[in-house]
Amino acid sequence: MAKKIIATTNAPGALGPYSQAVQIGNLVYTSGQLGMTTAAEMPATIEEQTKLSLDNVKAILTEAGTDMSKIIKTLVFIKDMNDFGAMNGVYQQYFTENFPARSCVEVARLPKDGLVEIEVIAEV
Repeated sequence: MAKKIIATTNAPGALGPYSQAVQIGNLVYTSGQLGMTTAAEMPATIEEQTKLSLDNVKAILTEAGTDMSKIIKTLVFIKDMNDFGAMNGVYQQYFTENFPARSCVEVARLPKDGLVEIEVIAEV
């Protein structure tokens, strides 16, 4: 199977030598999306960053020809597990039924000192 690179200007560009997403067959794997705007602005709260992170995931999936309802798995990296409830409050606005599998891990530091980073695997 050929690897297809997915890129959109509706989400922040890669901060290094990687792609926003890669499609193999009928699966799309996104890179972790920080909670920042396309202008690389990062709001201060976990709620705002979670919303932007998921909006960025949504924009990448749209470019790939799929949507949030086709997400199979999410992986959430969070700087402080004490923010889990606030992150989860925003997250549940994007997933209301047929929930994807999810992992959530606390990490010591994220790029740009972000509070949250989310990556997904979705079906096309």
